[in-house]
Amino acid sequence: MKVTPVRFTGDVAAMRRFLVALGLTSTSSSPEGSWVSLEAAGGGEVGLHDTGTAATPHEAGTTDLAFATTEPLETVAARLQEAGFPARIDGRVLHVTDPDGRDVQVHGTELDLHGYSEGD
Repeated sequence: MKVTPVRFTGDVAAMRRFLVALGLTSTSSSPEGSWVSLEAAGGGEVGLHDTGTAATPHEAGTTDLAFATTEPLETVAARLQEAGFPARIDGRVLHVTDPDGRDVQVHGTELDLHGYSEGD
């Protein structure tokens, strides 16, 4: 499992250019441009999400803790449940509330890009 923070922004294109200028590389993006994944050469990645299309309200500049896993989401959900943290799976994303009351997402491996584009 790897940590994949999600940065919410009011201008995905500008934030993408900023992160590319820092040295990250775009790995995938949604057709409408509201979501972009970027990877750092030394390891790690970040997701950019447009505040206007987020499923729940977020202010620009906020960052949520998220993870990406190759494990089946059902396996992760069962482990969380055993530890007392009920989780729900919504498509390719597992949602669980952390002890501070914040939503944490675990994204399953994307074998099919479901309309998203790879790279720039």
